Amino acid sequence: MNADFWKSKKVLITGHTGFKGAWLCLWLQRLGAEVTGFALEPPTDPNLFRLAHAGRDMHSITGDVRNQEALVRAMQDARPEIVIHMAAQTVVRTGYDDPFGTYETNVMGTVNVLEAVRKTESVRSVVNVTTDKCYENREWEWAYRENEALGGFDPYSNSKACSELVTSAYKNSFFLAREKEIGIATARAGNVLGGGDWTRDQLIPDIMRACMEHRTVLIRSPHATRPWQFVLEPLRGYLTIAECLYDDPARFSQAWNFGPTDDDAKPVSWIVDRLCRLWGADAAWKLDTEVHPHEANYLKVDSSKAKAHLAWTPRMHIGQTLEFVVEWYKSYYHRHDERELTDMHITRYELMEHP
Repeated sequence: MNADFWKSKKVLITGHTGFKGAWLCLWLQRLGAEVTGFALEPPTDPNLFRLAHAGRDMHSITGDVRNQEALVRAMQDARPEIVIHMAAQTVVRTGYDDPFGTYETNVMGTVNVLEAVRKTESVRSVVNVTTDKCYENREWEWAYRENEALGGFDPYSNSKACSELVTSAYKNSFFLAREKEIGIATARAGNVLGGGDWTRDQLIPDIMRACMEHRTVLIRSPHATRPWQFVLEPLRGYLTIAECLYDDPARFSQAWNFGPTDDDAKPVSWIVDRLCRLWGADAAWKLDTEVHPHEANYLKVDSSKAKAHLAWTPRMHIGQTLEFVVEWYKSYYHRHDERELTDMHITRYELMEHP
């Protein structure tokens, strides 16, 4: 990632009030970008966007990606050069509770974003953030590559696979083939960890809430394995591919995986054990014996293509990531400055060398 590239670049982010969106806004502001955000109000209370004052040095617009007219108006007013589409319904369990809303947001929301791009002459680079769950998960032991079949067992995962297909159709029909050459790519990552995540029915927020409330945390699937990574790892991937699309749209308009090393694909039980030890005091967990909707048991992605063609490799191992996580939530628990700590984590990450 070339930090100088982002100085004075006009960037529009959908979903900027979410957990990953807030981290991305803070980072881009540090890099000197002119950031516009378009999203609903923050999805949780508390939330990182407000705690870290992420909207202080940007133009934040409250809007719904399902409203095409409002989205087109916001994009044309902002005249971004780069669009990073992160707005989504992101929770597997919510997908079961509200499949219609999940498909409406994740599929038609993507259509609306890409239609807005078509109507905005300034855009040169688009990154659609999907998920590692977009693959047809066969529960095998090796990692999924970008050319594997898309699928998705549940409404959330399947809706993200649909978003991938929408992106491919717009790329082939409009962005590279007919109207004007705009670089467009999808970015697949999942299970990102970092301070300020309060999403319900997600592992790290559930554990941290339980620790702060002196409760024993209930764990649904202790043997499930996921590709855990610090939140800035995939965000660096999104920014890197956005740069490449800007300069060479035909070459880089593809799907890209951003995941950790094989050693950091750990079972849930390993993660929760380590977090409880790092937190100390009376932190503990036990198995949740209630019946829950299906979730994938084993999943990891192969990032070889990003390493080979983008020079992107993970900088942090899972042990460091969990230390960052506990440090952030302990700071919040003791009522320290969340913006200061978040900025410090970004600085420490920027100074890390590639492994």
